[in-house]
Amino acid sequence: MLAWGLVMTFMCFVNTYQGLIIARMFLGLAEAGLFPGVNYYIARWYPRSDRGLRVALFFSAATLAGAFGGLLAYCIEEMEGIGGLHGWQWIFCLEGLATTIIAFGAFFFMHDYPETASFLTATERYNITELLKKDSQSLATHYDFQFVLQALKDYKSYIQMGIFTGLLLTVYAIALFTPTIIDELGFSAANAQLLSVPPFVVGCVSTILVGVASDNLKIRGPFVIGGAFVSLIGYIILYTQTSPGASYVGIIFAAAGVYPTIAVTITWAASNAGGDLKRGIVIAMVNGFGNLGGIGSSFVYRDPPRFHIGHGTIMGWLSFSMLLSTFAMWNYNRINKQKEEQCRRDDITQDRMHEFQNMGDQGPLFRYTL
Repeated sequence: MLAWGLVMTFMCFVNTYQGLIIARMFLGLAEAGLFPGVNYYIARWYPRSDRGLRVALFFSAATLAGAFGGLLAYCIEEMEGIGGLHGWQWIFCLEGLATTIIAFGAFFFMHDYPETASFLTATERYNITELLKKDSQSLATHYDFQFVLQALKDYKSYIQMGIFTGLLLTVYAIALFTPTIIDELGFSAANAQLLSVPPFVVGCVSTILVGVASDNLKIRGPFVIGGAFVSLIGYIILYTQTSPGASYVGIIFAAAGVYPTIAVTITWAASNAGGDLKRGIVIAMVNGFGNLGGIGSSFVYRDPPRFHIGHGTIMGWLSFSMLLSTFAMWNYNRINKQKEEQCRRDDITQDRMHEFQNMGDQGPLFRYTL
């Protein structure tokens, strides 16, 4: 976060296209670990049933950034000429400085693990640690390369990657092209910035509400499928309708449906990866591969003002994510039943969990979240 803020700040001094490209590459490197890192951090503090809301709250901040980022940039651009800097330079400078200040404060207020948190009492640290051990079936927390291989060889990791890629393609499309769509429908630049806010606000609210509901019901898959379906309706409207009002409603449906699925999918993938190291690797795999959606979205939206190629591509990916999610639920349920039968047959109970410490989620006592 500190590196990202510094790179962003110093980008205001870039004066060539080549320099901007190089700076953007370093910005991407600095940002790469943030989203998977925060989600792994949440997984180290909360049991599986309580992570959905926490991840949703974190991702809702990114949704709000999409809502007001463009508007803020539009306002900062009015600083053109102040201090001898262009408006775009002020955007880099102010947003970078704000991030740097927050990163500096986070160093002092964030604690690595519950075991080392100074703001907790000894009793609270013990209770949280025991709760997390019980939730994880006391699976391994140390480093061993076998856990890396467990993540890389597990086909379920790649199913989650496929689900997340289809959903993140949709998110990137909305974030990158909503102002363009509104502008192509006949609105001025200022109004386009203002009209891009409501869909993201709706997406933020729906993300939090779905996070609460998925935690309370202790299920993830149905919310991924349901959210993708709502978003699919929005894209069907965008694909088929020509009036500005109808298209704007389509954007709201698309955002309200897909934004909650990002938090739920990350929570789902993390919850079904047993063991700390495997969980971290799976989160990185899902996030890393899914972010390729940003590249895909940039290339398919090339036929304004209707964007039939882009919308059609996104509709296909949403359908793909829904099918994969349905298969994942069926598969997790099938494996859970097999494990239950194995435990009954071999008389495997919780007091034997130490025997399966290094097996990760393949252990007979681990149950997958549907």
